[in-house]
Amino acid sequence: MKLAHHSLTCILCYQVTYYQMNKYQNPEGRGRWPRSAEERSPGRAAGARGWRRSLGALSMSPAVRKVEASGEGRFVCVQWEDGSESSYPCVWLRDSCQCPLCFLPSAGARRLLLEDLDINIAVKQVALADSKKISITWPDEHTSEYEAEWLKKRCFSEEARAVMQADLFLPERQYWGSDLQLPEIAFEEIMYNDESAYKWLCTLKKVGIVLLTGAATRQGELIRLGHRIGFLRLTFYGPTWQVQDKADANNVAYTTGRLCFHTDYPVLQHPPGVQFLHCIKQTAAGGESEVVDGFHVSNKLKKQNPEAYQILTSTAVDYTDVGVDYCDFAVHCKQTIIDTDSRGQAIRINFNNATRDTVFDIPAEKVRPFYAALKEFNDLLNSAEHKFTYKLKPGDILTFDNWRVLHGRQSYPSCTEVTRHLEGAYADWDVVMSRLQLLRKRVLNRD
Repeated sequence: MKLAHHSLTCILCYQVTYYQMNKYQNPEGRGRWPRSAEERSPGRAAGARGWRRSLGALSMSPAVRKVEASGEGRFVCVQWEDGSESSYPCVWLRDSCQCPLCFLPSAGARRLLLEDLDINIAVKQVALADSKKISITWPDEHTSEYEAEWLKKRCFSEEARAVMQADLFLPERQYWGSDLQLPEIAFEEIMYNDESAYKWLCTLKKVGIVLLTGAATRQGELIRLGHRIGFLRLTFYGPTWQVQDKADANNVAYTTGRLCFHTDYPVLQHPPGVQFLHCIKQTAAGGESEVVDGFHVSNKLKKQNPEAYQILTSTAVDYTDVGVDYCDFAVHCKQTIIDTDSRGQAIRINFNNATRDTVFDIPAEKVRPFYAALKEFNDLLNSAEHKFTYKLKPGDILTFDNWRVLHGRQSYPSCTEVTRHLEGAYADWDVVMSRLQLLRKRVLNRD
């Protein structure tokens, strides 16, 4: 809880995560998982069925009926046994040659140098080696062979590209508000069971938050969790950090006061993607945690006040963090409050009121409109319909998307002894997604 600092359907995640996750419900109903496509995401069920058909078609072993050159030899057209057609640019085919001279299988990396690639290349000859492979001879007599299944997955049609992107990046998001059914799974299960670990990471990617239960109430459990996914993110506060009331605190999280909604570490050029908070000791009074889906709220703001959304997605805000912890540090960075993709959809929230600098590099006349937009966003974050409040128990580990989920804390009484102790850590999404993909291959027996 430190202050220093998606919507296609992921069918494969659905198949494993939602089909089997009900066994992790508790008697109070926390962590209930939607069972149908309609219940998971009303209005998207038809689209989900379409994606299933697309994935099914791509997962079948494809066969080639006919192959020929087209476009003055600069395209190769493949007619498939299922009646569909695919057109492949020759420059891409030559660049993607899989022979040992052009590709290093042990590294999965291209050996062909870009300066050796003729962007105007055309095929000299194209032939069907068998229904599962095509062969191309190039003007310099170099020969390339392409497996049918490999080609089919890389078809340039809009539908095939969308399926491949969904398979690689799992962009589907399930939005939520105060009605969040907090997903839960046992900590030891994800540590030792690949299927459980896969469910955890799939859900973390889609919902943005998962509670792991039953961890030991001692420091070091997050180190174990880091090893499970790969490794933790080292920051100026160390590989892990202790959230508790401290004298001369170098961070507002190390006090007993209320923490407003924030994301961690927007002062870094690349803020940590995932945060872990392990409850080791919990105070009897106060200290409740609060979370809110920043992407859901951003969508609300975009509809409610497009001008405010435009301001928060285009205004560079200065952040600063200066102090001593793991080492001494003096960090400065500029971030927009809401980062967006090429379609204008939120992909990262960078909001931390504690470390927002007094330096503000915009014209004076734009200052008040910015504050008005930020205040409206903050009001939406704090509205009763959007925020979810709960109290961590000793042994709980909250795992959440730090680019999406803003978190806060209610105040608790100050005491001469430590009454509340959380250990925190970060991981980058690169590490988490790598582990998710590897687990998926293992769990679903995919190549």
